[in-house]
Amino acid sequence: MTEAENTKPELPENVRVRFCPSPTGIPHVGMVRTALFNWAEARHTKGTFVFRIEDTDAQRDSEESYNQIIEALNWLGIDWDEGINVGGPDGPYRQSERGDIYKDVAAKLLEAGYAYESFSTPEEIEARNVAAGRPKAFGYDGYDRNLTEEQKAAFRAEGRKPALRIRMPDEDIAFDDLIRGRIEFKAGSVPDYVIVRPNGDPLYTLTNPVDDAMMNINVVLRGEDLLSSTPRQIVLYRYLIELGVAKEMPLFGHMPYVMGQGNKKLSKRDPESNLFLHRDNGFIREGLLNYLALLGWSIAADRDVFSMEEMIEKFDVRDVKANPARFDIDKAISINAEHIRMLEPQDFLNRAVPYLNRDGVVSADSWDALTDREREVLSASVDLVQSRVRLLGEVAGMVGSLLSTEGYIEPDDDAKKQLKDSAPAVLDAAIAALSAVDEADWKTDFLHETLNKALIEDGGYKPRLAFGPVRVAMSGRRVSPPLFESMEIVGKEIAVARLQGLREHL
Repeated sequence: MTEAENTKPELPENVRVRFCPSPTGIPHVGMVRTALFNWAEARHTKGTFVFRIEDTDAQRDSEESYNQIIEALNWLGIDWDEGINVGGPDGPYRQSERGDIYKDVAAKLLEAGYAYESFSTPEEIEARNVAAGRPKAFGYDGYDRNLTEEQKAAFRAEGRKPALRIRMPDEDIAFDDLIRGRIEFKAGSVPDYVIVRPNGDPLYTLTNPVDDAMMNINVVLRGEDLLSSTPRQIVLYRYLIELGVAKEMPLFGHMPYVMGQGNKKLSKRDPESNLFLHRDNGFIREGLLNYLALLGWSIAADRDVFSMEEMIEKFDVRDVKANPARFDIDKAISINAEHIRMLEPQDFLNRAVPYLNRDGVVSADSWDALTDREREVLSASVDLVQSRVRLLGEVAGMVGSLLSTEGYIEPDDDAKKQLKDSAPAVLDAAIAALSAVDEADWKTDFLHETLNKALIEDGGYKPRLAFGPVRVAMSGRRVSPPLFESMEIVGKEIAVARLQGLREHL
């Protein structure tokens, strides 16, 4: 295979792209990036986005995975125009329901001589390679191309059943990739390949191009790992056009690998690849999609944060870079934090509540089902918290102490380490000062003034030593919402009780 830079092809007038995952595991970021780029191209060009499922591998496919893929797309807001649960003119949209279509096309390919019966076993192919001085794993050698009817009958008499192979032409195969430019495969570099197993099951090498052809897909955007199979698809498309199954050759664009730690390709088994793990940790759809869009594409050289509406306006698959893109979880979290800050406060609270319920901080998983006090505390704290969290999973740690009615909160280990020898005296002074504050004056600014005078001006403590023990008493954490605002939210009775509680445990 060789690549050469040149002008990338123009897109067709009416773009039709597709997303066609196999339901073989939990949705991963590479899969979602593929869906996102196809979706963005369709929306940018006002084309059509088709969603189908490639589920002909009965041993690996699962209904659970199928449902998870749909759940993932719905959560992310990636919608489709034709396909699963939507319908359209070219259904059914699950390959497991299209078996008769593949049998019919395979029979036409065989009858026209574009495909042929192959009786060779893998062991026989390897043995012939060794005998000819080739590497054992060299691949198929074309042995069955010109079998006579007598030879085929003899194999059948042995009980053998043939696979079907596509007859590859003895010529170079070249195409203009939408992302990589001109790509050429030399003659003989791609052997005749199997499209139907001896048991009659169709393979991806047949089902995928046939579905694309019959659904009139004219732009195929897929991962770089499938690039080596493209000459096979091009040859099969030529045959399908000759047979009247396909109308035209689609354009191909191969998106770059997504790399993980150590510059290795991000595996489906890597935790960073697990889409639902990111959701569980508190990524919001806007932040995650924004980051995934950066894995091979950019909206501008000096800009990383943008909305999906802005992506749709600017996206052109021909601007995608061919170089591998590395998944950087820290950058992903940083971008997610930016999108969290852009949410309307009530939207932020609505999205945070299920995480708070999961973590045992509130009584229900929806805003309307919360108690009056829970809604009151969360509304009062939203401005303090929204600007400080990066993931929705962090909200519970920030507001848990505000929602709690406990008079003593056991400090985290890292919070305890910040308490110095002066902590007992600091707490005694704070308790005395705050106990004298009237309920009517229990406001952020007055509390700040009161403790500042008692601990810094009169007590002579430095701010870190003065307010550190008070913060630990209020939240039990080293990092918490702003101290004086938190004290106003929880009220005098609980605030003083927490100071007394920590003092008693020192």
